[in-house]
Amino acid sequence: MQRTYLAFQHNAKLHSLQTVVRTVTSFASLEEANKGLFKGANEEDHVVVTEQTIFHPQGGGQPSDVGVIKAASGASFDVSAVRMSQVIEGEVLHFGRFTDASSHFKTGDTVTQTIDSEKRNLYSRYHTAGHVLGAAVRHLLENEVANFDELKASHFPDSASCEFQGLIEGKWKDSIQTRVDEYINQDMPVEIDFWDEDDFRANGLERLIPDRKAMGMADDEKFRVVKIKGAEVYPCGGTHVDSTQLCGKTNVKKISRSKGISRVSYLLP
Repeated sequence: MQRTYLAFQHNAKLHSLQTVVRTVTSFASLEEANKGLFKGANEEDHVVVTEQTIFHPQGGGQPSDVGVIKAASGASFDVSAVRMSQVIEGEVLHFGRFTDASSHFKTGDTVTQTIDSEKRNLYSRYHTAGHVLGAAVRHLLENEVANFDELKASHFPDSASCEFQGLIEGKWKDSIQTRVDEYINQDMPVEIDFWDEDDFRANGLERLIPDRKAMGMADDEKFRVVKIKGAEVYPCGGTHVDSTQLCGKTNVKKISRSKGISRVSYLLP
């Protein structure tokens, strides 16, 4: 089975896409490993797999898109969650429920996907703002905090934060906010590119080279990177706004520390 083509990684402005149904599976018939991806499911729920998708699956700290998939026959499927399969590498699972239980898709049906644009924009703003915050903290503190490194981030609106190795004291909060404000106000362009290992090395970013085998990538595939022009580059599969100013005011909420890890949380209006 081929991997699902992630159309949103190549054109995030696509909020509607025509594609073809590969499989439709009732929740009860899912493999156990995939059942565990969807909490609170019941016998009315299904998973639809398509050749391409504009739905961002939950991952990389970003929530999944939601929306609807419709066929010319009138069948309609409300997508409430999207995940990467735990069984078939690279397959995207659209989880939800058919509007009419008696009207389903069939393999080979042409369907139209439509995402919730308002939520996509919110998640994109949060994701870009997280990169802005990470860049601000790195540029301020990588030479000030012992053993500093960027670790992981959550771009969920109710729990957005970036984690760093090393102890970041509370006294840095105002300086971080000032630097974040500068990056937002400079309206830095946010660009998508595709790099191989040599591109990372050429830009002095060996530390960011992803693990190709762990990601299940072929030797000739390139890694998707997100560039905030004038700030930082990050390997990233998520969705973003076109410039830092489109994030809106990014408020640094607090800095918490535990077991050598510092978490800087943030909030958008």
